[in-house]
Amino acid sequence: MKAASISMIIGSALLLGLFIFPLWSISLEAPQYPSGIGMYIHLDGLQGHEKHDIQNIDGLNHYIGMRKLPKQDEMWEFSVFPIVVGGMAILGILIGLLGFFKKVSYKWFLGWLILMTVLGVAGMFDFNAWMTDYGTNLDPKAIMKMTDADGNPLSYKPPLFGSKDILNFKAHSYPALGAILMGTGMFLTFIAYFIGLKKAK
Repeated sequence: MKAASISMIIGSALLLGLFIFPLWSISLEAPQYPSGIGMYIHLDGLQGHEKHDIQNIDGLNHYIGMRKLPKQDEMWEFSVFPIVVGGMAILGILIGLLGFFKKVSYKWFLGWLILMTVLGVAGMFDFNAWMTDYGTNLDPKAIMKMTDADGNPLSYKPPLFGSKDILNFKAHSYPALGAILMGTGMFLTFIAYFIGLKKAK
């Protein structure tokens, strides 16, 4: 049980990396931006890949009627997500310590993993809903009003995962280091459960 508990503790602790490293990265490539522009999505706010990227993205979005990118105090997620992630990390470490001293069984490891998975999926749905609203709820007084072949307003929603052409831009959306650490941590907690299950048998 000690090996399983140590794996659980390490896996849970890796979630704390989200307080240092970004969760997601969205970048835009276009002829006028040969080196690209983009932003990192952190638990508590947005940060440009380079110093003026947020300002440049807001400037581009203004022409097509998209709102300015939200600041830290303009989205409840930037206040709630750090609490949720920090709480889950502490809970996982505590469960791992209790398992190390044989106060709880390996089944608690699975319970933590299921809860973390549910919260992660809910977070992705919320993230996708925000991007959908951000990319489709446009200002009708925008300078540029782009429509498709049927006359419907274009959607400028970035992809949740992968790449997508938006006008003359190619948008890329991929996990950043924080998400990779979180995924690694969740995998380690599954390994912890598997080790505990194997020893129990």
